[in-house]
Parts: sequence; structure tokens; C-alpha cells
Amino acid sequence: MDVSSLQGRRVVVGVGGGIAAYKACELVRELGRAGAQVRVAMTASAQQFVTPLTFQALSGHPVLTDYFDPAQEGNFGHLDLARWAELFLVVPATADLLAKIRMGMAGDAVTTSLLAFRGPVVVAPAMNVAMWDNRRTQENLEELLSDPRFTRVGPGAGLLACGDVGEGRLAPVPDIVLAAAARFGKGPLAGQKVLLTAGPTREFLDPVRFISNPSTGKMGLALAEAARTMGAQVTVVLGPVGAVDRTGLEVVDVVTAEEMAREVLARVQEADWFIASAAVSDWRPETRAPQKVKKGEKPEVLTLVRTPDVLAEASRRVAGSPRRPVLVGFAAETERVLEHAREKLERKGLDAIVANDVTVAGAGFGTETNQVSVLTRSGTRQDLSGTKRDVARGILEWLLPLAPAPAGHVPPGHGRDA
Repeated sequence: MDVSSLQGRRVVVGVGGGIAAYKACELVRELGRAGAQVRVAMTASAQQFVTPLTFQALSGHPVLTDYFDPAQEGNFGHLDLARWAELFLVVPATADLLAKIRMGMAGDAVTTSLLAFRGPVVVAPAMNVAMWDNRRTQENLEELLSDPRFTRVGPGAGLLACGDVGEGRLAPVPDIVLAAAARFGKGPLAGQKVLLTAGPTREFLDPVRFISNPSTGKMGLALAEAARTMGAQVTVVLGPVGAVDRTGLEVVDVVTAEEMAREVLARVQEADWFIASAAVSDWRPETRAPQKVKKGEKPEVLTLVRTPDVLAEASRRVAGSPRRPVLVGFAAETERVLEHAREKLERKGLDAIVANDVTVAGAGFGTETNQVSVLTRSGTRQDLSGTKRDVARGILEWLLPLAPAPAGHVPPGHGRDA
């Protein structure tokens, strides 16, 4: 994980009052290990979870706990901190803090310092799933992110401290560190364009019936967020998956395989990476009825024809190009997983492929976790498991050495695995 851009940088961690406040301790330590100079500000409620002394020990500096702090030189600690900082991290960004920041309130050390700060801000939300899903919380976050100074990392999904399951978990500390590094313009994928496909496609029999698959797009969207966190400019060609977080992403909505192929082929030659994680339907009905087919009118035979092979067509389009992107495919299999994945990698001229057995519990479509094997063209293999967010970050970190050189991508077989 390349976080060298943090070396010598001045970072403030504003700690909010939630159970995830204890993870801010690890964050302060990891930022320090990356070479950053770290100062900490805490809300009063944050001090109920972690003592200021803990953060003082980890950062090596006094902690700002009140804007009337007699320990601060000149008694303007919040202004001094805002002038000193180059980056402000809000971790955890509770529902209360997000609302106060949006409204420009200044009632504690964190909000007062942040209101006086003029630089980039990263918020890492963490709260109960019901609070996260609340319309007011989403409106507050949307308003903040409309300001280009603000970016967000997380939250993740899973078992929460209250026992509920859903979105609201603080993003992993390595993700927050990467997000901080990316704000200084030198994340490991800074300056690179990543083109991704995600989600399913739908091939219609008539206006109300279609052929599709159970893909939810979670793995592809986790990859998109990980790439963005690493500093990349990310475009997602997204099948129909419902409402998703589009923060910091260019999202192109499609429905059919033909639409997905058209949008990918229009962009792939300008990309540095093409990661095809979508579950594209292989067949479509030969004809589409203009009106709903009634039960008594069902055809005796349903004739299917092949849809465009998005990944194969993209590979052919960029073959021999001096700007050839790194090509990464996905293989969702039910048997002889590695054998089938390797065959697909060779047949489509890929640099790497991510294979998983969708029959395994906790892997595949619709789950919050995954188990995959990443295979490269030269024969190396990396097995990864965990949340889809963790797996996504692991995939990109494993494949980083394949990143194209400034003059163009090295042909397959000549990367770090050759």
C-alpha cells in the first residue's frame, strides 16, 4: 500500500462520539507510521469512548478538546489547528457530526476547527444502519459532498456494534489512510483511469419479462470505491442494480449487454485499466415482443441468440494499441473453477482474472463477503477472502505491479510476474 504522499504532511483527525472512536486510535498510529504529522481534536462525546490521553500518547501532541482550552497557546486552539492542518479527517463522522458540519455549526473542538479550515476534508461515516438510511443523513452527506473539498470513505456493511446488520460500519483503517494519501494526489493509482463494469444485464422477452442473473453489483462497486480511494479516476458502466452511492464516480447506466458493450467500447481505449466484473447475460431472446405476452400465447419454442462478449470485444479493440489497458476479467463458476478461469484468461487475452465459486457459502452473488482466486497471465495466484470491500482492495493491491508505465502498458507476459 503506497502512502508515501503522506510523508511530512500535516493531518488533523477530528474524532466523533461513536463506538467506532476507538478505531481512530489505530488511524492516528498508522498515519504516523506513514510519516504524517498528526494532531487530534475531539468532541465531548468522543471523550466518553476514548480518553484524550490515549490520543496524546499516540500522536505525541496535546489533544484539542475544547475551543476554550487554556493549554493552547493564545487560547485560540481551534484557529491554530485549522491554520496548521493540510488535511482534516473526521473519524468517525457520526450522524450528529455530519448534520452539524453541514449546517456550519461550531459548538465543539471538531466543528469549530473544521469551520475555520479551508483545505480538503475526508469524512468516514459510522452509525447505526437506521440512522445511516435516514433521509436527513443522506441529504446532509449529499450536501457536504457537493463541495469539492469534501470526500468520503465508507461506511461498510456487516454486523454493527448494536447487533443490527447493514451499512454503517466505519471503513477499514487502511482505506481511510489510502483516502488521505489520495487527497495529496499521490495515491497508488493517482493519474490513472479505471474503467469498470458492474452488475447484471437484462435481456427482454417482452416489456415485463427478461433473462438475467442474481448479480447485485456489490463486488464491482467495491472495486470502484477501492480504485477511487487509491486516487484513480473511475468510470463504472453499471447494469440495473437500484440505488447506489455514486460519490466520486462517473456512472454510466445501462440495461442490456448490447448497451454495456457500446459504452465500454467507446471508452476502453482511453483507460489505463479495464476491469470487467459485470455478470453479462450470454444470451437474449431472438425477438422481443412489443406487448406483454399473455399466458395463453406463450411460444412453443424460445429461440436464444448470443449477446456481445463485452470483455472479448474490448480485448480485441485494444490489441496492439500503444495505450493498451490492463485487462482484468471475472469468472463466476460452479465447478472446475480455476481450470475454467485460466481458459478464459488465455482465450480473451487478459492480464489477470478473478475467479470464484458461487456455490460456496459467503461468496458470489448478493453476499457481503467473497472468496476469490486472482490468477495472472504468467501463472501466479493469490487467494483472498473477507468482506467485498477488503477483497476489492486486496485485488487492486495485488495487481498494482501490472499498472501501465507512463508510455503505455507492457504487453501480457512481461509484467512483474514474467
